[in-house]
Amino acid sequence: MTRFFQAFFAATLAALAFGPGGAEAHPHVFVVVKSEIVHDADGKVTGIRHAWTFDDMFSTYATQGLESKQKGVFTREELAPLAEVNVTSMKEFDFFTQGKLNGQKIEFGDPKDYWLDYTNQELTLHFTLPLKAPVTVKDLNLDIYDPVYFVSFELADKEPVKLVAAPAGCNLTFAKPNDKSAQTKNLGESFFNNMDPKNPFGTQFANKISVKCQ
Repeated sequence: MTRFFQAFFAATLAALAFGPGGAEAHPHVFVVVKSEIVHDADGKVTGIRHAWTFDDMFSTYATQGLESKQKGVFTREELAPLAEVNVTSMKEFDFFTQGKLNGQKIEFGDPKDYWLDYTNQELTLHFTLPLKAPVTVKDLNLDIYDPVYFVSFELADKEPVKLVAAPAGCNLTFAKPNDKSAQTKNLGESFFNNMDPKNPFGTQFANKISVKCQ
């Protein structure tokens, strides 16, 4: 787990996880999620467009040492190397996005159109997960979560999910995970390091998105 998160967050997550008080309980990083389900001109789903905003503490660690022309201000170009590290590192872990489309597991291609912005001292990672081929949707179900609950993903309060260019007759629903802070506050690092991969603890914190089309 340590190897992955050091790569995924450009070696900054170790400072969060193992700093004073940091290893006492999961999660260590908090992410607010906005997602768009993108369709083509024929009404077929082509991909999922994510925008993930990281908490200010993580954002501060992640940008430490980055060169910028103006102190405390980062352009998209200055953040490009960090964005590339983030998206390429997530591939092994399915980009924290699991789902089924018409009863079959969704297969995504390599992420595209990825970039970071830095606003109000928070980093937001934008990227698109393209389907390997466009598909007409009858039943689409997505779960967004971290299986080991190192990162807490939660849908944004305002307009967290949108359908883009969807055909008429498609209905969107979504749900945030229940608050499990009471049952996680006393779980130390050893619990998560020895977790059963067939029954990962983090599944109960999945954000659920569903689209049904007639």
